[in-house]
Amino acid sequence: EPADVDDAVALKSLIELAGELVDASLVTGYHDRSDGGLVVALLEMCFASRTRGLDIPVGDDPIPELFAEEVGVVVGIAERHVDAVERRAAQAGLEFSLVAELRDDQRIVVRRHDVEVFASTRADLERTWASTSHAMQRLRDDAVCADEEFALIDAPESGLVFTAAFDPEADIAAPFVASGGRPRVAILREQGVNGQIEMAAAFDRAGFEAVDVHMSDLFNRPGYLDEFQVLAACGGFSYGDVLGGGGGWAKSILFEPRVRKAFAAFFARDTLALGVCNGCQMMAELKELIPGAENWPRFVGNRSERFEARTVQVRVNGVNSPWLDGMADALLPIPVAHGEGRAEFDEGVSATDLVCAGQLALQFVDGSGGPASRYPINPNGSELGLAGITASSGRALVMMPHPERVFRAVQNSWVHPSWREDGPWLRLFRNARVALG
Repeated sequence: EPADVDDAVALKSLIELAGELVDASLVTGYHDRSDGGLVVALLEMCFASRTRGLDIPVGDDPIPELFAEEVGVVVGIAERHVDAVERRAAQAGLEFSLVAELRDDQRIVVRRHDVEVFASTRADLERTWASTSHAMQRLRDDAVCADEEFALIDAPESGLVFTAAFDPEADIAAPFVASGGRPRVAILREQGVNGQIEMAAAFDRAGFEAVDVHMSDLFNRPGYLDEFQVLAACGGFSYGDVLGGGGGWAKSILFEPRVRKAFAAFFARDTLALGVCNGCQMMAELKELIPGAENWPRFVGNRSERFEARTVQVRVNGVNSPWLDGMADALLPIPVAHGEGRAEFDEGVSATDLVCAGQLALQFVDGSGGPASRYPINPNGSELGLAGITASSGRALVMMPHPERVFRAVQNSWVHPSWREDGPWLRLFRNARVALG
């Protein structure tokens, strides 16, 4: 049952004020209190960070004060901004009060007149809060993955980080774009693919002329591919993934001799190719056509037995690839969205072989930068945290995460304070433009 709205004008003012506070960078977090009340809002904000505890003062009637599901919001405010937020709330005709203070430890303490009436820890309360979901997850998904995620409540990761030797704002492609040349990139899609708009936008921003190329265009005129220097196979659900992730898309190429020949000729030329998510799965199935891709894996169902859509951390390895030039050793957040991202190798081949060949380009990593093995830090269970690989020349790159979805800083769910307009993954697309001269 939703909270009662007794004053629609005040609700409108509250929503407008929340937006103003965000725009002015006066708040660090936001949560409504209408589902569970004040204490649930406070605890869920605490669970999200897993770093601090709370001191929560209450009056003589704490139950309604803590659990009343009325219209209102809880915002996180740095101490230096409290007066400014209170002043803006008063100007909007809204009530304002301080409801909790952060602790340096992870205890959750409720006090009435400075007397402790309840105390626990963030981990104990979060474990209780998450127990029902964990039990359901063990039945529905892979039980071991469910347990690994639940265990992070007691031993949380350090969270997302950004470490890079390059400046995301540095437009290394600017001199080439200024010359007036915009190389054409084939933004390749098939029925069920849905990532072509973001992919085209990223390449356009980097100085390319992005051209929408549907597979039906190539079936009608296979030689069309000769007109492009770059190919980008996009993410989505081609053929509904009924023949495995990217399988139907790949087979439509492999079993049509004219189209197969056109793709083989493209990969044999001095071209660049990028496959993301469904495009990664498809290109992995085309490895017999791609020089230097013989040891690539196929991509199968996630270890968790569920679709994974989350932001994760990857490390860019020092591989010889024009796509990743200048990005070695960077730790970057990036979204994933796939149900079949676990790398499965042919017999006698492993991820270690890719490391030895200098082809393991991207790895899912933990907070320390080491290869992630536990779920959900490693979202699909790939060996050595495999997230992206190159052909031996480095000119073909396939990756399960989505760089095209976060090439602008504002697209990211987590933003480093140093980022301005450009996100760090725009560097990948700018690198491609530089490589073509």
